[in-house]
Amino acid sequence: MNKRSQHIKTALVTGATSGIGRATALMLGRLGYNVAITGRRLPLLQDLCREIEQTSGVESYILCFDIRDKHEVFDSYDMLPDSWKKHLKVCINNAGLALGADSFENCDDNDWDTMIDTNIKGLLYISQLVANTMKENGFGHIINISSVAGRHVYYGGNVYCATKHAVDAITQSMRIDLLKYGIKVSSIAPGMVNTEFSLVRYKGDKNKADNVYKGVKPLSAQDIASTVEFIVTRPPHVCVNDILIMPAQQANPYYVNRDDEE
Repeated sequence: MNKRSQHIKTALVTGATSGIGRATALMLGRLGYNVAITGRRLPLLQDLCREIEQTSGVESYILCFDIRDKHEVFDSYDMLPDSWKKHLKVCINNAGLALGADSFENCDDNDWDTMIDTNIKGLLYISQLVANTMKENGFGHIINISSVAGRHVYYGGNVYCATKHAVDAITQSMRIDLLKYGIKVSSIAPGMVNTEFSLVRYKGDKNKADNVYKGVKPLSAQDIASTVEFIVTRPPHVCVNDILIMPAQQANPYYVNRDDEE
């Protein structure tokens, strides 16, 4: 093994086509990780791949699949070269979404299926694959991007909040179960972050999406990427279990100090 191979480290980021996932993949590249990026939108993954390689001088590997589809997840992960898996140190479970904000009795059950399949089942599929790789390697760190919705339930949040409460429980369980293998498990629970999140939630209605952040300076994707950076750069004996992070104008989902409008 040459000197370069001794220092190879790889990371995997799900939901990397935009927002937090994209910013985190770029950050990990700057830290010297070769970065495997996943998502459904191939052109965006290709753009990100080029940017990672051009700006950081590391390698990037594209895994294009729908995380809701178990067979696609398993088949795509099998395509990741063994040399990447051997050095897999970090997995960022970022893929997730909210759909709709209606009162429970008016919700579309198709939205429920999409949120459950993405936020819970998709996270489980990729996490188990990664955990078994890290078990073989004898090291690793899994970071789940959760939400303040995993701590508090709010009007119209119903099933989305339930999925993020599940992520919180899964994270705690993984931390216990994987402890014996030297695998760290962390969670970041953001409040308001100005990404595609609200635009997706309101199904392309830009006015509704913009109103979420009206009178507030929300967090940015880069703020969360910087939080991931803090976690992954702690010494080996340190595990940051959970971080709840919100903009200064937000105390929780119910209390937001919005600037007065002119």
